[in-house]
Amino acid sequence: MSLTLRQYQRAAADSPYPYWEKKPEGNPLIVLPTGGGKSLVLGTITQEFIEIEPTTRIVMATHIAELIEQNYAELLGFWPWAPAGIYSASLGRREAHAQIVFGGIASMFRNAEKIGHVDVLIIDEAHLVPPDEAAMYGKFIKALRAINPKMLILGLTATPYRIDSGLLTEGDDALFTDIIYEITIKELIDLGFLVPLTSKATATQLDLKGVGRSGGDFKPTALQKAVDKHPITCAAVDEIVAYAQSNETPRRSWLVFCTGVDHAVHVRDEIRLRGFSCETITGETPKGERSRIVEDFKAGKITALTNANVLTTGFNAPRVDLLAMLRPTESTALYVQMVGRGTRCMGKDIHESIRNGKSDCLVLDFAGNVRRHGPVDRVTVRKPGKGQGEAPVKECPQCHSLIFAGLSECPDCGHKFERDVEKNIKQTADAVPILSSSKPNWVTVKRRTFYRHDKPGGTPSIRVEYICGFVSHKEWICPEHKGYARVLFEKWWKKHGGGDDAPLSIDATFGLLKDLKQCAEIMIKANGKHWEIVGHKLTDADPSIEPLGFVQPSRETVLRRHDEMVAARKATMPGVTPAAPVARVVPPWEKPTTITVSAPKATMPGFVAPRAKLDTSKPWNAQITPPINSRNLDLDDDIPF
Repeated sequence: MSLTLRQYQRAAADSPYPYWEKKPEGNPLIVLPTGGGKSLVLGTITQEFIEIEPTTRIVMATHIAELIEQNYAELLGFWPWAPAGIYSASLGRREAHAQIVFGGIASMFRNAEKIGHVDVLIIDEAHLVPPDEAAMYGKFIKALRAINPKMLILGLTATPYRIDSGLLTEGDDALFTDIIYEITIKELIDLGFLVPLTSKATATQLDLKGVGRSGGDFKPTALQKAVDKHPITCAAVDEIVAYAQSNETPRRSWLVFCTGVDHAVHVRDEIRLRGFSCETITGETPKGERSRIVEDFKAGKITALTNANVLTTGFNAPRVDLLAMLRPTESTALYVQMVGRGTRCMGKDIHESIRNGKSDCLVLDFAGNVRRHGPVDRVTVRKPGKGQGEAPVKECPQCHSLIFAGLSECPDCGHKFERDVEKNIKQTADAVPILSSSKPNWVTVKRRTFYRHDKPGGTPSIRVEYICGFVSHKEWICPEHKGYARVLFEKWWKKHGGGDDAPLSIDATFGLLKDLKQCAEIMIKANGKHWEIVGHKLTDADPSIEPLGFVQPSRETVLRRHDEMVAARKATMPGVTPAAPVARVVPPWEKPTTITVSAPKATMPGFVAPRAKLDTSKPWNAQITPPINSRNLDLDDDIPF
């Protein structure tokens, strides 16, 4: 049977041969996203190995029966006479002497002698291979290489990182040596071979306070106890149903990830109470019942399917157009695997999928996983520490300074990093985009707060925090900086209703905050694991501004100081003749009086004071009555203008 591979599939299938010619001792890794045709690539590699060398013996190992059957059926689909067999206790077959063996690692790792000589070992879902040589894969590989020391090893996965942390190719105990081919989710979406993912804001919160960690993830028992609460379950199911029944894009096939068996059953029952068909699959579900449920779900006979840690890999259901994550995880691999269940097209490409009724997949992240790991196509992989070498560093997302990884606040700009403890408390699903290429999202601002930040030895700035539910987003404005930072502040000030004359100091800025418009919404956009503010929706004056961390002077004092700073600065500019004293007209909403600014001698009409002859022996604020504050600032200081 003729078979035409997509271009990226052909490139992936071709990648092992030149690699092994240069590095025969290496164990390469191919990375294809869920829905990218991994089984087809695996089968093609197997067929071509045997076509090149007819005596080649191949074992394809994985961990669950569904994948064994799926990979076996894929190979026979385009190569019906393939010399293939299955070795799996759960499938009731032990065909150890087939030239191509599709096997379960749990059944094979004690029976390497029965399988015998193997030329190529291919491992599907390679991210599940633990580094421990005493584990099943370690024992199996050691036994096979005792029979054939030259056995080649190839891994395939959608997530090239361990469940706990770190890339599969990193570390002294890494089995795999190099990633020889990789294509991303975003690239396959752009090519039209996967459906795009979209995310919506949800209101239900999961409180993870007190949930500990074990093996790189939350402890299962404690996690289920924290999440499996009736009010939370009801609220989450209400939101799932509301989004699924939206007139904009109704959802027909829902997949819900839960924290445990009891949680999955409780979510299922609540969905049923709202009039929708729903079933549950867990590790305790009998094989026959599990197969029936999966087939009915794929056929559209069942609307929703809840599960507890069993449908994250090897589950192929293209109809899924809504994913609900009620299962928080610290594992990047598990997060990507869960989200990947919704990316498959209903057909050969996005065009056929749209005709069949699936244009995208909605992700409802009640668990805070998107914020924890970043957009699914730009996840942040944690690297395990070794306790030696150079001190780890991290980049501040606000000012891009490289600082010590252990710091919780950037010493340059004051940006506060999320701590592990803080991430566990009251995680709230929000409108963070599930894809880095997603359109920026508007989020509602409940409160806007300004904080003064004085950097030792540097120029102070103001941190603006927008409180959006249980999440805060930050940006920095710099009234006293020079150059581009000052230009950005002037634009920000004018946009927010402050006018063309932006204040020149932190004090003046705080004194004029009440004149700014209210910020009703902000637009956020993914920037790696962090999120930046790219837009504001403004209304009338904001009564909720809280200028914390600063004692605000009177408005009259602030205005006088501002005008004096302008006059003093102009007096120091060569070739500029300062204007005569100008009466400032107070707006009608203030007391109807006129404040006249008296110019010092150096600023009288017709007198141009050379900068070199200025008297800088006294602080500028000593010439003003009453004094503004205790800060000493010379005319030669860098006063922005």
